[in-house]
Amino acid sequence: MQLNLPTPSSALAIAAHPDDVEFGCGGTLAKWAADGCVVHHLICTDGSKGSWDPHEDPLALVTQRQDEQRAAAAALGAKGEVVFLGHTDGELQSGLGEREQVARVIRELRPDVVFGHDPWRRYRLHPDHRHAGFLAVEGIVAARDPHFYPAQRIPHWRPTTLLLWEADSVDHAEDVSTVVETKLEALLEHRSQLRSTMHIEVGSPGEDEQRERFRRRVLDRLATFGRGAGLAYAEGFKRIDDL
Repeated sequence: MQLNLPTPSSALAIAAHPDDVEFGCGGTLAKWAADGCVVHHLICTDGSKGSWDPHEDPLALVTQRQDEQRAAAAALGAKGEVVFLGHTDGELQSGLGEREQVARVIRELRPDVVFGHDPWRRYRLHPDHRHAGFLAVEGIVAARDPHFYPAQRIPHWRPTTLLLWEADSVDHAEDVSTVVETKLEALLEHRSQLRSTMHIEVGSPGEDEQRERFRRRVLDRLATFGRGAGLAYAEGFKRIDDL
């Protein structure tokens, strides 16, 4: 198990949906942002299917989720860009066109560290997570080599490290013991997801208990990663340095 990269000058988290970044690496981003790292978000889909309410207006939900993502990034202390590719929720593909979009963002933002979903996780149900993971991996390959997409007229860029969350094989941990409350605060900015993802019914008699149950769920997962690294709370990743 490797521990705690030096704080990079910049980092880019690539995710399928608003809220995925905060679940996957929000603590690490908060820690690094507090230490001067410029933190960027790249969200691949529009989040338009992120509701259990069949009467929800998808267009209104898209706007709400973008606002929530910006608020969550601010809660983490992120000072960088929040970029939305806008692909339809549930229909993301990892094709050549999408890869060029991600490569462009990597070249424009020039992150030292990139985060993403692990696309090789076994038994993954949501296709957007798998495709977003492949876009992070393959976008790095395209961004680093000068003969990919010369029409972009942007200098190529090679990040130093890729950290994949949701990995079956975790070999890197980041100590987030001092920023767990910041991670939770950022997650709760995704108010449209309180019911569906966090199982919190706002205004119900059990809301306080549900919020505490969600809090415990997040902390228990961080504690599990922490135990494997001798830490109180940690986020775990598959680390790839040979980019």
